[in-house]
Amino acid sequence: MLESIKVTERLRWPEVEMSKKYILNSSDKPLSPSQVYLERISSGALKDLFSTGSRSYNVLLHADKEEKKSPKQSLFRRPKTSVRCGATFSKRNRPGMAPKKMRSPEGGGKPAQTNRVLSGSNSNLPKPARSITVVGSTMGLTPRTVPQLRKISNSPRTKLPVLQKAAVAREVENAKKLCILSAIKPTNVEKEKAKFFKSDFNYNPQFDYSNPAPPLILERHNNASDRFLTQAVHIMELALQRYGNYENFEQITGGNLLTKSRIWHNVKKYMEKEGCMGEIVVQVTDDLLSRASMTVVNSRPTLTINVSTAREQWLEGMLRHEIGTHYFRGVNNCHQPWSSSVGRKKHNLKPLNPTEEGLASIHSVLFRKDPTLWRAALLYYTVYQASHMSFSQLFHNLGRFVQDPNTRWDYCVRAKRGQTDTAQPGCFSKDQVYLDGILKILRYRDKINFPLLMALGKVSFEDMDRLKPLAQMENVRIPHFMQDQARYAEQLTKIMAVNNLTDEELKTII
Repeated sequence: MLESIKVTERLRWPEVEMSKKYILNSSDKPLSPSQVYLERISSGALKDLFSTGSRSYNVLLHADKEEKKSPKQSLFRRPKTSVRCGATFSKRNRPGMAPKKMRSPEGGGKPAQTNRVLSGSNSNLPKPARSITVVGSTMGLTPRTVPQLRKISNSPRTKLPVLQKAAVAREVENAKKLCILSAIKPTNVEKEKAKFFKSDFNYNPQFDYSNPAPPLILERHNNASDRFLTQAVHIMELALQRYGNYENFEQITGGNLLTKSRIWHNVKKYMEKEGCMGEIVVQVTDDLLSRASMTVVNSRPTLTINVSTAREQWLEGMLRHEIGTHYFRGVNNCHQPWSSSVGRKKHNLKPLNPTEEGLASIHSVLFRKDPTLWRAALLYYTVYQASHMSFSQLFHNLGRFVQDPNTRWDYCVRAKRGQTDTAQPGCFSKDQVYLDGILKILRYRDKINFPLLMALGKVSFEDMDRLKPLAQMENVRIPHFMQDQARYAEQLTKIMAVNNLTDEELKTII
């Protein structure tokens, strides 16, 4: 379920220094054999960890009008680069510049997010460090002030590659690709929502954009497919038969919402399982378009969790999605010859989506008592209907599956973003990638070597066989839930059964 559409355009520095935060501390516990260093990695390289074929759609998009009226040079913006976007890029060790402070959106109404780098202990924090090294023990995170070279560690653990010129080029390229996410975010969502609700849901919002995307770009993302529409509708109808409506499904299968302290506790527990404590900054917010996102903030891998959707039975699935899939495949990708855009072209790689999001979405429902693919199905269905309907028509149409008007509004805005006059048919088609990827992976699940798919990094399952001989397999990281392949396969079969999917059906449509 999509929650708050009131989102923001850039992540900001917290009001207290990062050195005063906590990290996940595993100094008193055995380290994971696959633990790695994250030392002196440019933000461009890190951003490639979490980029998807459609470039992560789950990013924070801030609407800060005051910032646009009086722009300041970003601490991490590279000079001589004209690309501007919601994402933040870094230049290591810039002297004489102070970090930005966290500001509340819209004049300080409420905090944008709560940041924490979790720790098993908060009593003996070490001195601040000027770069990131992840070895499973404590470290400090502070703004960079004075250039200082780090000595290369003699630890046998593998370091992620330091990308220099290639990383710079990718930062610019990533900025261009990520800008679409900022460009299609309306600046007047709340104002138009008030009009829409006041009109008894018959008004078609007229969205404004601070930096509208070019028409050719919008047209490229306005092609909805009906290939899996029948399956999407059938999945949701089965859920309605079992639960009556989406709201009951959410409460029964998801459980109660978690407090921030419980969220942090569960995240720490999950990271202990994966042996990745200390590697990822954790943020909690209610201003996120989706349930969670894995991004790069101030050159650090950052997991942002939407507190308004964090339910007790669904949280670990979200962590498998963001950390166990996106993060681990990103880290593994850095070891491979195709880690750069040049390498991907050289090896003629297919787009990593729909494999990336499909695999992550499967892991979201893995091990659930009821792994109904409702969310992926509803996103697919909504995008298709948006391509043929006005906003108001789409809103009423979704009433067939979702009763709550705020939830329906969120889905409609997500499908209609990019449009100015929503009275016209049109969509932002990227959200169809989830169900598309799920069904294709399930279709070939008996032929896919899933640990290998993780180890190869950001690649399509269709490229696995020819890339295997070229792959660097040392120090790759496989999530704990994929270690028992027999149990993993059983769960995939369960997902097929619960959603009433058959191999014969999938072979016919794929």
